[in-house]
Amino acid sequence: MKTTAFTKYHIAAGARMAEFAGYNMPIEFSGINDEHLTVRQGAGVFDVSHMGEIWVKGPKALDLLQRITSNDVSKLYDGKVQYSCMPNGRGGIVDDILVYRVDAETYLLVVNAANTDKDWQHICAEGAKFGMEAGHGKELYNASDEICQLAVQGPLAMKIVQKMCAEPVEEMEYYTFRKMRVAGCDAILSITGYTGSGGCEIYVANEDGDKLWTALWEAGAEYGLKNIGLGARDTLRLEKGFCLYGNDIDDTTSPIEAGLGWITKFAEGKEFIDRALMEKQKSEGVTRKLVGFKMIDRGIPRHGYALAAPDGTPIGHVTSGTMSPCLKIGFGLGYVAADFAKPGTEIAVIIRDKALKAQVTPLPFV
Repeated sequence: MKTTAFTKYHIAAGARMAEFAGYNMPIEFSGINDEHLTVRQGAGVFDVSHMGEIWVKGPKALDLLQRITSNDVSKLYDGKVQYSCMPNGRGGIVDDILVYRVDAETYLLVVNAANTDKDWQHICAEGAKFGMEAGHGKELYNASDEICQLAVQGPLAMKIVQKMCAEPVEEMEYYTFRKMRVAGCDAILSITGYTGSGGCEIYVANEDGDKLWTALWEAGAEYGLKNIGLGARDTLRLEKGFCLYGNDIDDTTSPIEAGLGWITKFAEGKEFIDRALMEKQKSEGVTRKLVGFKMIDRGIPRHGYALAAPDGTPIGHVTSGTMSPCLKIGFGLGYVAADFAKPGTEIAVIIRDKALKAQVTPLPFV
């Protein structure tokens, strides 16, 4: 298993560790509910160094990104971040990603940990069609093993991070970033977040990881900063209705089905992979849709559970589900037949052969 620059600190803190995307990662520290509420009310730090970072550079960078991503990269300006996905040519999704524009010929793609190798191969194959080379010092470069990343999240997060920065960062706009010094380290500081509670991400070279970690805990002491594991990361994102690759979206789901039409832009001249299919789905509609739902009956929905109409007819399946630490009820995301996708529609979750009532709910949940 791979380790991150911070693995030793998690083990020393008594984290419950487990393999995730080939890395030895902390799943929980004090407990998922406690960690979840810490991020909603205070500040917590996540080690997300397992995420992948891929540089796309040169005069053909924009052309490549317009081809391989669904969103309109031409709308970005220096210091702006965009949420997007890479269609796979078969109506599904290679990955959902973040695109950072450093300048007109320099972009950083942040990709899901479990997909880094797959994404890299896809980007290289498509880049070759534009005459772009891959490797150190080339237009395409996979820097994933050189960079560590901490996500500091919660309403108090930016007060903590500000103490490590000489320039003001508390008023940075959502989905922007800066290349700057953080705790004396060369860093990228971005405001994207996967929790919906505010905060930032800090990227530094692996060799600066110890320095950043020490400074962060010194800065966070007065604000009650806590370690947060991947367990709470999942419950936090689910309460906000954010998709998780491998659960809610994958190689078989289209962005239109997944409610990601807002990152699928049919701009003039943008001939992205699967454009014609996506346009057809948008105009003609899809047969299934990803929806949020809350349990009416007592029960906890889990990934893979069947979803049914009130009369028992199968209509889909749960993609993500658990007990909401904030709402104290079972809730989740799932694909349902399009006729059942309207908010307020009653559906059933099949839990241990019992049909338990649930209701389709608008997102976010909280």
